[in-house]
Amino acid sequence: MTDVVSGESSHPMDFLLDEELNLPSAGEIRTGFVVSQRNSEILVDIGAKSEGVINSREIASMDADTFAALEVGNEVLVYVVNPEDSNGNITLSYTKAKEEEDWAKAIELLESQEVCECSVVGFNRGGVLVDVGRIRGFVPNSQLRRDRRLRRDEQSEQQRTMQAMIGEIVRAKIIEVNRERNRLILSETAASKEIREAQKAAVMSTLKVGDVFDGRVVNLANFGAFVDIGGVEGLVHLSELSWKRVSRPSDVLQVGDEVKVSVLKIDDDRQRIALSIKRLESDPWTLIENMYQVGQLVEATVTRLTKFGAFARLNDDNELEGLIHISEMAEDRVEHPRDVVKVDDSVMVRIIRVDSEQRQLGLSLKQVSSEKFLESDLAMYDST
Repeated sequence: MTDVVSGESSHPMDFLLDEELNLPSAGEIRTGFVVSQRNSEILVDIGAKSEGVINSREIASMDADTFAALEVGNEVLVYVVNPEDSNGNITLSYTKAKEEEDWAKAIELLESQEVCECSVVGFNRGGVLVDVGRIRGFVPNSQLRRDRRLRRDEQSEQQRTMQAMIGEIVRAKIIEVNRERNRLILSETAASKEIREAQKAAVMSTLKVGDVFDGRVVNLANFGAFVDIGGVEGLVHLSELSWKRVSRPSDVLQVGDEVKVSVLKIDDDRQRIALSIKRLESDPWTLIENMYQVGQLVEATVTRLTKFGAFARLNDDNELEGLIHISEMAEDRVEHPRDVVKVDDSVMVRIIRVDSEQRQLGLSLKQVSSEKFLESDLAMYDST
């Protein structure tokens, strides 16, 4: 029988000879033992008719730790580059065997969706390059953690941001492995979600109402601010931002602000945490009777109008809001508060009612010039 490719005669039973000699195949990974180091080459016994050779070029590129693993007597994995070169030697590669081992590990990580740690070694316009063992992976910008992403109007900052990441260890999940195309894609976002959930479960298990944390504002919404308290996000509702009236969270907070918060409520079923900023501050309503007295004249700003009156915020540090009832707007009958005042008007009002339990403050426009308070007004004037 003649071999069509080589033209040499072959025998149907030649494969038995190959098995007896345990001849390797190109691309095969074998376990062997280092038997010697000579002439800048390393010989490895892989159980074939002769030892295989790791050449000097590969050895020269090895770091100290890798070379140390190839001491005589050590068991190692090697990749068969060529089962028989022009000199009849079996050419082996230790580095390529480790790479293949890393590719196999990458496939396992893809299937298990286990989080892995990798080092950032570079970047381009599309994302960052990472080392996963001895193979190179890529984390696209869209798969970076939310706080690392840049808006379109911030692209000029991209190079500086990516440069700062070089050398950083990131935790990511492998989302695509294509060995043929040498393609390995990872997602920091997917890993971050899992990490946050684990952190959240740990924090939730020990969290108690009344606990106080130093947190960081991570997002603002119309209804409140989301604050990170150590890997877990809680909501500070608009009504819990301040004892003062707040129209929008952005009026008092910005993303990135450091704030102290108290745990207000824990919903284990929905894994939600309600936080408060104002509960850690003195409630001005508990001190109102010491700060204000009936008959006192104060300046205020009209904040909103209703059919029954106008609300006005006192122009002091406490910024408490009181009601000017429609019956207290003028001596004459008033059809609607807008006939007398409008929003943002600055007005002088007299306090006519203080109720700390109901958290109510009654104000009056028409009694500002009332003779009823003439003596107290004169006494206040004299004291100044």
